[in-house]
Amino acid sequence: MCSTNFKWRRLVFFLGLIAGATPAAWGVNVLTYHNDNARTGQNLNEQILTPASVGSTNFGKLFSYSVDGYVYTQPLVVTNVAIPGQGVHDVVYIATEHDSVYALDANSNLPALWQTSFINPAAGVTTATSDDVGCGDLVPEVGVTSTPVIDPVTQTIYVSAKTKEVTQTTTNFYFRLHALDLTTGAEKFGGPALILPTINGTGDGNDGAGHITFDALTQLNRAALALNNGVVYMGIASHCDNYPYHGWLITFTATNLQSQTFFNTTPNGGEGGIWQGGNGPAIDAAGNLYVMTGNGTFRTSTKCYGDSFLKLANSNSVLKVLDYFTPDNQSYLAAADLDLGSGGPVVLPDAAGSTLKRHLLVGSGKQGTIYLVNRDKMGHYNSINNKEIVQTLVSAIGGCFDTPAYFNNHLYYVGVGDVLKAFTITNAHISTKPSARGQDFFGFPGATPSVSANGNQDGIVWAVQTDAYDVSGPAILHAYAATNVAFEIYSSANAGTRDQLGGAVKFAVPTVANGKVYVGTQYGLSVFGLGVQSVTPNVAARPEISLEKKGRGHFLVRTAGTPGVSYVLQASTNLLTWVSLQTNSLAADVELKFEDADADKLPHRYYRVVKLP
Repeated sequence: MCSTNFKWRRLVFFLGLIAGATPAAWGVNVLTYHNDNARTGQNLNEQILTPASVGSTNFGKLFSYSVDGYVYTQPLVVTNVAIPGQGVHDVVYIATEHDSVYALDANSNLPALWQTSFINPAAGVTTATSDDVGCGDLVPEVGVTSTPVIDPVTQTIYVSAKTKEVTQTTTNFYFRLHALDLTTGAEKFGGPALILPTINGTGDGNDGAGHITFDALTQLNRAALALNNGVVYMGIASHCDNYPYHGWLITFTATNLQSQTFFNTTPNGGEGGIWQGGNGPAIDAAGNLYVMTGNGTFRTSTKCYGDSFLKLANSNSVLKVLDYFTPDNQSYLAAADLDLGSGGPVVLPDAAGSTLKRHLLVGSGKQGTIYLVNRDKMGHYNSINNKEIVQTLVSAIGGCFDTPAYFNNHLYYVGVGDVLKAFTITNAHISTKPSARGQDFFGFPGATPSVSANGNQDGIVWAVQTDAYDVSGPAILHAYAATNVAFEIYSSANAGTRDQLGGAVKFAVPTVANGKVYVGTQYGLSVFGLGVQSVTPNVAARPEISLEKKGRGHFLVRTAGTPGVSYVLQASTNLLTWVSLQTNSLAADVELKFEDADADKLPHRYYRVVKLP
């Protein structure tokens, strides 16, 4: 949130779709995070879900699956998969924090086609717990966090999994890369491969002899896996800011899981994690990779790139920095914990550029400033200003923990404590003000929107509200008209109990493909589509809440909430750890009066109102 004066309406996260990896006649495959390696989030081959059909009362939740853990990953979809002994299916693949991967029928609620588990409790192999990693960011356990990636040619799904392995005398933690057969779930290519890189460096956690070794306990693979030209890429950050840690980009040969090369963002310093709100490395048509780093050492003379956009190339199995951009206020971002790399980058289509600036990259971080960068000349670092890049829109959105969507010369962004905003982008210029705004405000962590459309027609912006994750409230699925996001086509909260989702999971990215919407939750997967029994919309099911700061420690909360429903007012300094200040049952306008001693002392104090389940 950029201010303590905001309207709160329980809202949205993201509904991920797929880019047309296969011809529409054969169905659309969702093979990677946010639809394509550019991370645009657009599916231009959706012919079933239109604004008219989704806006009808016949669109809703068709069925749900139960799974064994939280689903932080985006569901992936492959059509026409031949499952031995079970026929041909369209399959949705789900990975959980309980270290399981499921293959589920994408169109009907059949028993799981297969399930593979990476743990064996009888042998002392389990998931790590939140207490183990010393961080409540992922709860209650840590297994598979990053979205897998699928190679349709070799029929392989690549998955990164964390395990805790206990013997009588030792406890160790491991990260492994698994390659599973899409049809059976069996391990392939001699896998799994242990992830344990070592590089030369004098930075945090070095061994005293100039070497830094990857620590599977403190490091976290949040960023989605990427696959390009036969290489699997894995971005690494940390659990919370538990030291020592670094940002890593690790590569493996896809066909044999042999470790190729490692890149460390701060080998002679510290931090610089690659979180990106779950987004994977963005990749352009030439095979160059783009990542955004978080707080950390910035000193290019020692190859340290905290709070930076990086362009890398994999040349002869060696990752090299080709170019970079670092904001002029990098030192302030680091000091104030305003990570640039909290959000993810998008490689924009050439249609968004100009003759001289055709190849563009866009991204934003916790400060909510949107950066438009020329991929051919990224600008490096200037402590005075950012004039070397194409455009800087200061505080254009709320704090960004997400990835924008691109569709038809528009960017769609959702920041924390902000509305869904559509910006036009033409001739290498983003409109300084949104061309359209949604009517609803998003809490933490905001949302990663995606767009489904049939070519450039029937565009829908999908999002899932997940800001009730910390009180186990339900996720809420929303759909908006891409031509004017002020018009909400659908909300699962307006269909009573028929469409209610399971508990929200922050950063979990749903998927839209082939007339279906897949939403991962706490211990479940819900599937939406056409053909449900019609219900009368229940608009009052989603009360509108506003929070206004009137003075020191004095807040006014207005709501049209249901009598007896409880709301809690919370405060935070980092948008991750929230402290409850006061709880009330609200039926009409109510003033909450209390003393928040830190309200005027801390430079970044955020507030929100949360509806309790």
